[in-house]
This record gives sequence, C-alpha cells and structure tokens, in this order.
Amino acid sequence: MPALVTGATGFIGATLVRELLAEEEAVRVLARPTSDRRAIEGLPVEVAVGDLLDPASLPAALRGCRVLYHVAADYRLFAREPALLYRTNVEGTRALLQAALDLGVERVVYTSSVGTLGLPGDGRPGTETTPVRLEEMVGDYKRSKFLAEREAEAFAARGLGVVIVNPSAPVGPWDVKPTPTGRMIVDYLRRRMFGYLATGLNLVHVRDVARGHLLAARIGRAGERYILGHAAGNLWLREIFQRLAAVSGIPAPRRRIPYWVAFGSAAVCGLGARLTGRGPLASRTAVRMAAKPMFFDPGKAVRELGLPQTPVDEALREAVEWFRAHGYAP
Repeated sequence: MPALVTGATGFIGATLVRELLAEEEAVRVLARPTSDRRAIEGLPVEVAVGDLLDPASLPAALRGCRVLYHVAADYRLFAREPALLYRTNVEGTRALLQAALDLGVERVVYTSSVGTLGLPGDGRPGTETTPVRLEEMVGDYKRSKFLAEREAEAFAARGLGVVIVNPSAPVGPWDVKPTPTGRMIVDYLRRRMFGYLATGLNLVHVRDVARGHLLAARIGRAGERYILGHAAGNLWLREIFQRLAAVSGIPAPRRRIPYWVAFGSAAVCGLGARLTGRGPLASRTAVRMAAKPMFFDPGKAVRELGLPQTPVDEALREAVEWFRAHGYAP
C-alpha cells in the first residue's frame, strides 16, 4: 500500500520521498497540474493530480493508502491575497484530514512549523508545551499554520491517528525553489550579505527532518507534537554566517544591521512589491519575525522518536555544495 505525500515538490517533501524510496516504500504524491516537479524528477513515484483547494480531488489521491504525510503548505511571508493562505493551509488541511478519516487511513503525519510554538522570553528555547496564543502569531502565514495545527488536533481527538511534527529551519541538498533559509545561503554565496540582524534560528539537516517524519509515523503518539530540530542547532545569525564562511571560503559580514534599518528597508521593498506585483526581497513580516530568536529544544523528538542529529556544519556544507553544483551560486 502506498504512502501519500503532499508537498512532495517542496524541500522537506522531496527529501521525505527520497527517504521512503530508500526503504523500498511505495510512494504516491499529490501534485497540482502546474506544480514545479524538479525536486522529484526521475523518481519512481505515482503522481495523483489534485489540489488542496479542490476537496473533490483528495479522496482519489488517498484511496488505498495506509499512511498520509501532509507536508504541503502555502509558505509565503508576503501574499497579495492573504485569504489564499487560509484556504490552503486551514481549509485544505481540514478537507484532506476529513477524507483520510472517511477512508480509514491509519496514520497521518501533519507537518506544522516551530513558528506555531511559544517562546519563553527568558532566553530558554521553546518546547512543545510553551504557552502561546493566536494573537502572538506574526503574519498570516504563521496564523494560518497555527489554525491548521488546531484542525489536526481536532481530528486526532476524533480518532484519526494524527501526529504533528514541527520542523525548525532545515538546510541541505535539493532546496530547489529555494526556501527562505536556502535563499539566505544562496545570497551569502553570491556575496549579497552585507550585515546581520541580532536574531537566530535552530538549524537542522533536512534529511533528519525527513527521518523524523518516518519515525513519527511509526512510533509517534497520536495527538502529540514533536519539534524536529537539532539540540546544538540554536545559532545566532552571526554564528551561522561564520560557519558558512568556514565551509564556503567567503568571509562573513561583520556589521550588525539595526532593527529599524531592516524594517525601513522592508517597508520600501513592500511598497515596490505592491507596485510591481512581485514578491519583495525582504518583507516586514520577516523582519518582525526576526525580532525574536527562534530557538527551540528538540529533546522530546530525540528521546521518544530517536530523531537523528546530523552535525549542523555538515548540513551547511552539503547545502553549499548542492547550490554551487546546480548553478544557484558561483
């Protein structure tokens, strides 16, 4: 029986597909007719054409599947029509999980984000149980994912075997589009980083995130959340650039950019985006999110799932090599 993977054309989803195939699992992927499929090109997968915005297309994609990995999301920090984020991330998730419940799917792994979790505010990293409210979510993307996570919990309460995973900031090969973290690495390799903000991220190898999905499906507890990150991955942006310098040979920027300068620049970029219809180089939402370091503790996933902990420097090195080998940077 195949496993269905939504979001397989994205970074985490494509890596998850590769991990499933490596274990000789049959894989079916849900993809829109217009999806960019470079990340899974040539892989022996069955493609079910459908869309989270078209609930009628979902039962056919799920039929005959024992496990569902719902990785797909509309991941945009700037959207001219924010309602589309909620339709895809909240209503699309609800429709997909309802179809899974109706068809008797045994296990569901729902891919959320650490962005939906709370931060203690006293320097400690956030955990799965750190209190947080919808009002604390910055921007429509985070709000939509927060609400989608509540949908997943509601279906778990109804008896669907849903396990929620919250990846931090994955890095590694096959970031085709690329993601915001991947774009940061590409810009660094193109020598476009002239300074850094006083913010931080939890970096984790994308392969470890994919393995975390498989482990969650096998031994994760239904209704529980698991942070898929690295215990030594909480790094300030300046530290990330220093590590990139070590693996790339490109000197790290030394100048700290004041928060107000970054916010003003993002405001100008946002105005230009509205005039041109193109996404901004930097959004005010992204700068507002950077006001707090996104540090998290993956201890629960390490203890209960056996989440791998590939060294962060290895993840950065593989990302740099992949971006250079595929023409993203010289």
